[in-house]
Amino acid sequence: MKINIILFIYFVFQIGFSQNKATYSEQYRPQFHFTPEAKWMNDPNGLVYFNGKYHLFYQYFPDGIIWGPMHWGHSESTDLIHWKQLPIALYPDKLGWIFSGSAVIDKNNTAGFGKNAMIAIYTYHNDEIWKSGKKNTESQAIAYSLDEGKTWTKYNDNPVLNNSEEQDFRDPKVFWHEETSKWIMSLAVGDKIKLFSSSDLKKWNEESTFQPDNDTKNLGVWECPDLFPMKTKTGETKWVLIINHGDKGPNGGSCTRYFIGNFDGKTFQETQKALWLDYGTDYYAAVTFSNVPDDKKIVLGWMSNWQYATKVPTETWRSAMTLPRELELIKNGIFYALEQKMVNQFHAITKPIFSQKTVSMPFSKEIDLSQTEITFDLEKNTDEFTIEFSNSKNEVFKIQLKNNEIITDRSQSGKIDFSETFANTRQVMPLAGEKVNSVQLILDKSSVEILLNNGRFSMTNLFFPNEDYTILSIKSSPKKKLKNLKINSVSSIWK
Repeated sequence: MKINIILFIYFVFQIGFSQNKATYSEQYRPQFHFTPEAKWMNDPNGLVYFNGKYHLFYQYFPDGIIWGPMHWGHSESTDLIHWKQLPIALYPDKLGWIFSGSAVIDKNNTAGFGKNAMIAIYTYHNDEIWKSGKKNTESQAIAYSLDEGKTWTKYNDNPVLNNSEEQDFRDPKVFWHEETSKWIMSLAVGDKIKLFSSSDLKKWNEESTFQPDNDTKNLGVWECPDLFPMKTKTGETKWVLIINHGDKGPNGGSCTRYFIGNFDGKTFQETQKALWLDYGTDYYAAVTFSNVPDDKKIVLGWMSNWQYATKVPTETWRSAMTLPRELELIKNGIFYALEQKMVNQFHAITKPIFSQKTVSMPFSKEIDLSQTEITFDLEKNTDEFTIEFSNSKNEVFKIQLKNNEIITDRSQSGKIDFSETFANTRQVMPLAGEKVNSVQLILDKSSVEILLNNGRFSMTNLFFPNEDYTILSIKSSPKKKLKNLKINSVSSIWK
């Protein structure tokens, strides 16, 4: 009998393991970016660190692979790379669907739910009201967990912030402001950001409205704001306001930009024009983790675009998150900008497979590019180069430096006919007069994250080749040299 029980446990384990392995071996399934085991996912929500674990909640529809009634899915990680998927955290109820929001650790028990309670602040979306044509569709609510996010209790007196007749009134991002001893909420309202304050997360007072001066960009609905302070290396503090936009990004569709400015506890004032956080079409809903040790700012985005997110050629799951990136605020004269670097934990899953200190271009190498990190430096005054990922079917994804712009082209990258907009134009990233001196490319089955000049410039793109890319080509005109070329393989996090 004992032997039979052991065999039974063994076979159950093997079946479970093989199912998990099979789940993550689909053609376009990312191997080291987070994806749900199945069904639809979009915005990251409630990003928070607590007791040695990073918590990733996300917009989730467990009954289909296209957008539907939203829940909060839940995963946790000790290193931001390997994720353990947990049961759904928040379900829709009579007040509505569970839209995007944030999470905080209430260290001082300001809400009365318990010291160090994990508190989610989220948007209710009442679809019935929306269908009726009324504007008071959305409101803000809270829920709390006393067991590190495993189980949740919704506040009895939700919503805590009612709609004031705006059509779009959502995505609360909340933080504790030490100087005023209050919680501050940034909320996307139509084409502006409203700021609210509270001493207990239950009663909120409107403080101000931010709408950038002379902003002529019609970028669709504003979503997923994030306001936080950062220090430069010299110790100067500035405030960063990230805003995500639903349409008309620099290369079409969804997009993310940020403002640098000052915040006095009530009002945010920009001090320079907005910059794009990423120029690719597949970087959206980017927000930072709260409560991270040493006050690090780690940002995570949804790796897709509303123009075609529901149409991409995957069958059991839809969408991935970007890799987590640590932000750094740099200053050049009177100009401030963010640099993005992959978190240090990423390097633990990379393994060198090729390196060469000096490489004459053109350079070509047959190599499995499906899970790869490629880095190199450029000779000074390299004004033009082309990087190509290709395969035996002559499918190719191109990255080109020309006329002080980076241009990506996926018009021949593989499957493109699922959407009229996916590959109809080249994507362009202007470099504002800066020379490209370093390149980092991270490929994971169906995506590439491009970081230039230590993360000063970023571009994220999807692609869907019919077979994995296996040829790397780099060339320049006139002929130049690459320095410190390194190619690393990247391990799967699902094994």
